Amino acid sequence: MKISFFPSLIFVLLFSSASISQNNVQDSLMLKKIYTAALTEGKSYEWLDYLSNEIGGRLSGSIEAENAVKYTEAQLNELGLDKVWLQPVMVPKWTRGFKEYAYIETAKGEKTITEICALGGSVPTPNLGIKAEVVEVKGLEELALLGKEKVAGKIVFYNRPMRADLIQTFEAYGGCVDQRYSGAAEAAKYGALGVIVRSMTLSRDDYPHTGAMSYGDLPISQRIPAAAISTNGAEYLSSLLKLQPNLLFYFKQNCKTFDDVQSYNVIGEITGSTKPNEYMVVGGHLDSWDLGDGAHDDGAGCVQSMEVLRLFKKVGYKPKHTIRVVLFMNEENGLRGGNKYAEEAKRKGETHRFALESDAGGFTPRGFTIDADTANFNKVQSWNSLFKPYLIHYFEKGYGGADIGPLKGNIDVLAGLRPDSQRYFDYHHAANDTFDAVNKRELELGAATMASLVYLFDKYGTE
Repeated sequence: MKISFFPSLIFVLLFSSASISQNNVQDSLMLKKIYTAALTEGKSYEWLDYLSNEIGGRLSGSIEAENAVKYTEAQLNELGLDKVWLQPVMVPKWTRGFKEYAYIETAKGEKTITEICALGGSVPTPNLGIKAEVVEVKGLEELALLGKEKVAGKIVFYNRPMRADLIQTFEAYGGCVDQRYSGAAEAAKYGALGVIVRSMTLSRDDYPHTGAMSYGDLPISQRIPAAAISTNGAEYLSSLLKLQPNLLFYFKQNCKTFDDVQSYNVIGEITGSTKPNEYMVVGGHLDSWDLGDGAHDDGAGCVQSMEVLRLFKKVGYKPKHTIRVVLFMNEENGLRGGNKYAEEAKRKGETHRFALESDAGGFTPRGFTIDADTANFNKVQSWNSLFKPYLIHYFEKGYGGADIGPLKGNIDVLAGLRPDSQRYFDYHHAANDTFDAVNKRELELGAATMASLVYLFDKYGTE
């Protein structure tokens, strides 16, 4: 007897197509609920207001960082999460001290005060400051070509700007940040007395931008002070050096490094309904630099991450996996929080499937960068039509984030929220990174976009 499987195949295909269509409708409705709740009943802007204006800059090891831990822990408890706790982590404690002071002195003795700030982790100048001739270089390679003969006894001025022709501003940042991070260590090898580094920003202004630097394994006795100079100051100094190569630069800074102190990652979770022992993480870093109040970097990422869990409870979504929000401590000058979380997850044998980080400012969300294999990346791209109504269009393979990075190798997918980046480095690590620079609607759109991706990965899982 001859049996035909053709009718059965048609039935399977039709059923599968109907199921996909139904899921698409359900997902569209859920994303609509999430965006509506975030934009009409959001809490992220209110939380950021308190972090920025009541607590302020949250440098690791500071009283402000401690207050931020207490505040966010209390807010997570108010959300009625299944579990909220503090994960101890030892962090560096570096203080800026009295405001830095600098001036340019011409051969005639004329002085022009210029704006600088100590780089995070720098040693102080001697009590009376440093005054010396300046040697300008465009980077570490040019410094090496000059050698000790032309560098010893002088202040090295690193003046390589971020490339303005790169649309991806993080690429421009990455192309010149080595002079800030390693500039002092390299200059010290050639006998320099100190270093001044052009601020990492595409804007022309009078704000010096701080940031982490490292001496590597350089002995303490050989370390030299390092400071950032504003872009306007850098342009002026460079122009003047062309006319007066023997001018003098003076700067004084009073920073100090103390012993490590205990701080905490702040963690809250909603227990998964069917896969409670498989974890999905969303987070940002709670610490910030001290010049501003860290609204964009990374207060925005923290409150957006907290909002993801609040939104799930608000719209009545019960996740399959356990969803954790992690507010990491010490991303700016050590990454201790991110490393500690990954160490503890490995020690406990926890299974992590997905992690999403927001650490690129509270600007209009454009999409995500995805660090995953081809199967999981294709899964994200299959959701493009769901995000299209919200103008989210950027889905590219790339970097997830610094704090979730240590999970790599023990997790399926790492992702980073990618807001519009054109203004981010106007504020990054500077005194103007303040609450008034954050737009409420843009911040809320970012939170909803994050919650939507977490929802989809939770519902459909990873490959």
